[in-house]
Amino acid sequence: MSDWVRPVRHGWVVRGAVPGPDVDEFADPDRVTAALAAPGAAEGTLLAVQHPHRTPAALVGGLGLTAALPIARAALERLQTEHYRPVTDVIAPYSVDGPDGTAFGLLCVADPAAVGTDGQAYVRHTEEVYPDVVAERAAVLSGLGCATSAAMLVPAGDGRRLTDLIVELCGELGEPVVSTLDSGGRRHRMWLLGAGARQDEILAVAQEQPLLVADGNHRVAAAAAAGHGSLLALVTGGPGLRIGSINRVLSGTGLSLDEMARRWRAIGLDVRPSTPRDLAAKGEVVVVAGNDAVRVLLPESAERGPVIDHGVVEQVLVKQALGVDPDGPSLRALPGGQAVGDAADAVILLAPVPFDDVLAVHDAGKRMPRKATYFTPKPRSGLLLADL
Repeated sequence: MSDWVRPVRHGWVVRGAVPGPDVDEFADPDRVTAALAAPGAAEGTLLAVQHPHRTPAALVGGLGLTAALPIARAALERLQTEHYRPVTDVIAPYSVDGPDGTAFGLLCVADPAAVGTDGQAYVRHTEEVYPDVVAERAAVLSGLGCATSAAMLVPAGDGRRLTDLIVELCGELGEPVVSTLDSGGRRHRMWLLGAGARQDEILAVAQEQPLLVADGNHRVAAAAAAGHGSLLALVTGGPGLRIGSINRVLSGTGLSLDEMARRWRAIGLDVRPSTPRDLAAKGEVVVVAGNDAVRVLLPESAERGPVIDHGVVEQVLVKQALGVDPDGPSLRALPGGQAVGDAADAVILLAPVPFDDVLAVHDAGKRMPRKATYFTPKPRSGLLLADL
């Protein structure tokens, strides 16, 4: 059996609650910094270990990531001693259920750089990534030598067999070793299965087909860059995965909504009145600023195959019409339902990308724009740590 999906050889399972604030892994640096500034949030928490250079002490002391990593390593060792128990050669059947979907999966280790006899990677990216984010995460992984959060990988074909096996296995194992609610009302349950024939059977099914990155393209790229050959992953086929919208926030542009609309019309786009309560459909966006909103029909693309709206928005609406660098600080991604903040000039609401389009882009050998899909429900960070 190939071993590009394998057990956690040495790891730690949380005892009780994960130490620290319940912050979404998607959080941008400003949200992380704000969370760590809360009383007690930067002392002995997993979030501070993940972002040591964003703690109040590091900011006051002018510590960059390299200088802050020894502090993070020491803090992680204390957390492992005080809040975790060690485990060896385990896989972790996992279930998460909440208002945004249901998933049964397998927490395990995958090799982000492994390739098959056809020269294609077994773990396949679905989106482009930000190089600076990858570099930062790779430095944290290398510095800690421990994975604290998992990427979510889905079978490129039919994942029902894997789902059925994991549901069956969870029933066999009885009570979970971890059961917790997150701040969004999702119930996370995790079991452990040690070495043996049953473990071998589950791992064999998990690697029967290539795995697409549903959530964690930056984590996968960082794991490959770190060079450990190990990625903590939740391999899941659902059965109730959903794709939510990821919007775009414009800030610091100095542009009003009226001026944006004027510039979009100037390049030939169809801009119509709307309301902040309207939803965007595929091929269009709703742009909201305060109590005002406009609907913009996206231009048709000459490209063959599925067109992902996020790429059109960034290249045409933002870069071409507004003169704003999509890679710069004035544009950021925001999952649907998350707070926008007072500093926003406007929010560009986009429709969720259909899963069929995700598969079609992959089949065409391409990648979607960065931060285009928001798969839910996600695994919770910190329940299982993996030594790299």
